[in-house]
Amino acid sequence: MKITIVAGARPNFMKIAPITRAIEAARALGKSISYRLVYTGRKDDTSLDASLFSDLDMKAPDVYLGVESSNPTSLTAGIMVAFEQELTENPAHVVLVVDDLTATMSCAIVAKKQGIKVAHLVAGTRSFDMKMPKEVNRMITDGLSDYLFTAGMVANRNLNQTGTESENVYYVGNILIDAIRYNRNRLLKPIWFSVLGLQEGNYLLLTLNRRVLLNDRENLKQLMETIIEKSAGIPIVAPLHTYVRNAIKELGIEAPNLHIMPPQNYLFFGYLINKAKGIITDSGNVAEEATFLGIPCITLNTYAEHPETWRMGTNELVGEDPILLAKAMDTLMKGDWKRGELPERWDGRTAERIVQILSSK
Repeated sequence: MKITIVAGARPNFMKIAPITRAIEAARALGKSISYRLVYTGRKDDTSLDASLFSDLDMKAPDVYLGVESSNPTSLTAGIMVAFEQELTENPAHVVLVVDDLTATMSCAIVAKKQGIKVAHLVAGTRSFDMKMPKEVNRMITDGLSDYLFTAGMVANRNLNQTGTESENVYYVGNILIDAIRYNRNRLLKPIWFSVLGLQEGNYLLLTLNRRVLLNDRENLKQLMETIIEKSAGIPIVAPLHTYVRNAIKELGIEAPNLHIMPPQNYLFFGYLINKAKGIITDSGNVAEEATFLGIPCITLNTYAEHPETWRMGTNELVGEDPILLAKAMDTLMKGDWKRGELPERWDGRTAERIVQILSSK
């Protein structure tokens, strides 16, 4: 059984690392299974920090396709051409794709056209907004997949409503939790933590990524002012990409307790999540990690890819509304945040289930 695993961006590797470890464990037990890891971007991609693969305890990709473009159509075409050549030179029985990127969809199409089975990890997530490019990627990838690995019952229902054959749907649990459970005792306190005078449990962690949120400058300004005002002077740690830092700088937003810094490596960032008083984010992954670690989380979005995070967990959705954000922050700062519970199958054995299913077919 030869599996080609595709990563299209840095966050994919957090979900792939547990799979590669589970494949290696199965091989050690004598199973005939191997994998090849493909990254669709460039080897010198600045988002892949030098420590990423050692932090995740996984090997670096076997091949970098080197495709980059800000135009989605050019990106799709470039990845399809490069991935077709990769699969021709290195045939596989299954191509495993992750999440909902252009790379996810493009590689699923190529694999299917070559008669290779497609496995989609984190299948069935929906925003029900077809104006979102990621929603289109999800729909196409799910439609082509032979193995749809879901993280929760909501995803199962979504697939059921689109007429997906139920025998192709496997409720395996949340793969991201495998990574956190594995790395929980490996998290590292950043060197600068004490320099800034931070104390565990007494700072807020802020992360922003979504360009649609950044593009509404007036609303972004109101959100940032609300965060600063409601923080009551406790430190706000904000590891942000350059384009986010620039957007905030252009608004002239500054405060003595706002510490804007570059993105942190995986083990540092995990530590920051684990020790925060609360988190304000627009990232679904961060909300999932916060739910697992029991940290209050406010998400600046109207939907969550994993609704379990707010239905059962420590996450609350406030959209992009400064008034709802202010209300949530009041609750957080008063210490009245809800106590979450762990959703079903967040047990760290998702990768094991996936490899078991793939190797038994």
